[in-house]
Amino acid sequence: MFTPDMVLEGGSIDVNGAGLLLTTEECLLSPVQARNPGLSREEIEARLGEYLGVERVVWLKTGIAGDDTHGHVDDLARFVNPETVVLCAESDPRDAGTLRAAGLCVVKLPMPRPLVFSGQRLPASYANFYIANGLVLVPTFNDPNDRAALTILAKYFPDREVVGINCTEFIWGLGALHCMTQQQPAPG
Repeated sequence: MFTPDMVLEGGSIDVNGAGLLLTTEECLLSPVQARNPGLSREEIEARLGEYLGVERVVWLKTGIAGDDTHGHVDDLARFVNPETVVLCAESDPRDAGTLRAAGLCVVKLPMPRPLVFSGQRLPASYANFYIANGLVLVPTFNDPNDRAALTILAKYFPDREVVGINCTEFIWGLGALHCMTQQQPAPG
């Protein structure tokens, strides 16, 4: 029986399928909402290599404003092919440099205007898209940047239909399309 010795949520990483993984220091290294207390950066990287076949980890700084997960990368930066990452315009300016230093092409993805519900900033982001067979589902927010985000993503997914799904009310639950599609382990 396999006994995991690391906690890792689906939105905390993004992989390119060619040995490269994106994550944030805020999510996997911060003592706030500590997933793996006591594990160093090197130990986390070793486990990611062992469990997922990852050869290299690119560490961005923090997630987006309003993110209750404390830095999930799926709202910030996502692979659109093995060499290209879309990066939200709201990101830390150092993130683009970090990605370029890793040999990646960086494409700026706009952010919708801030959405607030009951005084709380919500994690509205076009990067929380879901890649499916033949299509890409992209959260939209009745925002002027919706069309720009869909156009950018359509350029990088030419063999898939890019479909916007209005997530204005859905985001009240503090997640969008990629968040809602994550796997749930069987009880046991």
